[in-house]
Amino acid sequence: DPSPQNAPMKSFYSPRTAAAVIIANMVGTGVFTSLGFQLVDIQSVFAIMMLWFIGGVASICGAATYAELGAALPRSGGEYNFLGRIYHPVAGFISGWVSAVIGFAAPIAAVALAFGKYSTAALPGVYAPWVGKALACGLVILVTLVHGRNRKASGQFQFGFTAVKVILILSFCLAAFIFTQNPQPISPMPQAGDWDVMTSAAFGVSLIYVSYAYTGWNAAVYISGELENPQKDLPRILIFGTGLVMMLYVLLNYVFLYAAPMGAMEGQVEIGYIAAKGIFGETGARIAGGMLSLLLISTVSAMTLAGPRALQAIGEDFKALSFLGKVNKDSIPRNAIYFQSAIALIYIVTSSFKTIVVFAGAMLARNSFLAILGVFVLRCREPDLPRPYKTWGYPIVPLIYLAITAAMLIFVVMEEPHKAVFGVCVIAVGVVFYLVSAWLNRNK
Repeated sequence: DPSPQNAPMKSFYSPRTAAAVIIANMVGTGVFTSLGFQLVDIQSVFAIMMLWFIGGVASICGAATYAELGAALPRSGGEYNFLGRIYHPVAGFISGWVSAVIGFAAPIAAVALAFGKYSTAALPGVYAPWVGKALACGLVILVTLVHGRNRKASGQFQFGFTAVKVILILSFCLAAFIFTQNPQPISPMPQAGDWDVMTSAAFGVSLIYVSYAYTGWNAAVYISGELENPQKDLPRILIFGTGLVMMLYVLLNYVFLYAAPMGAMEGQVEIGYIAAKGIFGETGARIAGGMLSLLLISTVSAMTLAGPRALQAIGEDFKALSFLGKVNKDSIPRNAIYFQSAIALIYIVTSSFKTIVVFAGAMLARNSFLAILGVFVLRCREPDLPRPYKTWGYPIVPLIYLAITAAMLIFVVMEEPHKAVFGVCVIAVGVVFYLVSAWLNRNK
C-alpha cells in the first residue's frame, strides 16, 4: 500500500455540483414527455396539476428523509449502501443490481432517445428512426468519456449544462406567456368530476409517469462519499434541489396546457416541441426543439455520473465483481461508468420509450420505498447511531412518502401486471447474482 505521504490528495465534488446532479437527474424526459401519456385518460387541468404537486410533495418528503440516512450513513452508493446496512447485504445487492440494470441505465436510454427525437424534429427533412438512435448513442458515449476522465472535468460539465437547463426552462415559460397567439382557455381551479378523476386507477398509473419525472431527487446520496462534508451539506442539497424542481415542473406543465390544445398533445412524446409550436410557430418550434434537446444533455450526464457509484460499491464489497470497484488516479470508477453506459446503449437499440418509463419508474419507486421505511427500522434498532441531521416532521413526513408510493405501486400491479412480473424476475436474477458473488467471496 502506498504511504500517506505519497498518496494523492483526494478531490471532492462541490455542493453546487451535487445540487446540479439532483436538478439535472430530475429535469429530463419525464416533464417533457409524460403529459402526453397522462392526457390519454385525464382531461382535467386541475387533476394534471395535482399529479405534479403530489409527486413533488412525495419527493420533498423523500428528500427530507434521505437527508437523515445520507448524513448517518455517508458512504457513496445510494440505496445499495442504505438497504445493505439496514436490512441485509442481499437487499443492498439487489438494489444496486436494479439501479445498474434498470434504475439508471434505462432512464439514460429514455432520455437519450428523447434527445434524438427532439433533435431530429428540429432538423427539417430528417425522419429516419435510426438517425434519432444514432444521436442518442452518440450522446451517451460523449458523456461517458467526460465522466470517466477526471473529477474536475466531470463537475464542470455537469454544473455548466445544468445552469443552461434552468435558464432555458425559465426563458421558455416566460416566452409562452408573452408570445402565445392562441392561448388555451384553461383554469387550474377544480371543476365538477375532478375528484372522481383523482380517485381513478388512471390517476394512479399517471403518477408513475410523474414519479419517473421526479426520479433523481435522491441522486446526491450516490456521491455522498465524494463530498467533503456530507453530514452538513447533503440535507441542504437534497431539499433545495427537489424544491426547485417541483416549482419548475408545476410551471412547465401549466405552460404546456396553456400553449397547445390537449388533443394535439394526447399520446404524444414530443410535448415540448408541440408546445413550442403553439408559442413560436413552425419555424420557431424547430429552433426551440433544438434548444430543448440541449436540456437533456445534463440529465444523461447526471445519471452517468451518479449511477455507477452503486456499481463501484458492489465491486468494493464483492471480489468476484472487483473490476467494477476499480478507480483511476482521480478516484473515478471508470469501469463502472463504462459498464452502465454499455447497458444503456443496449436499451437504446432494443427498447421503446414508454416501456422504459413505466418499468424504470416502478422499480426505482420500490427501492426508495424500502429506503424510506428503513428510517423507522434504523431508529428502532440503533437509537444511539449519530445522526447529524434528523428528518423534520418525523414520522409524518416519511409516512406521506410511503403512502403515496405504496398507492402508486399498487395501481401499477393492478393495471400493468406483466411489468410487475418482469420486475420480480429482475429481482430474482439479482438474488442469483448475489448468491454466486457471495459464494465466490467466501472461496476467495
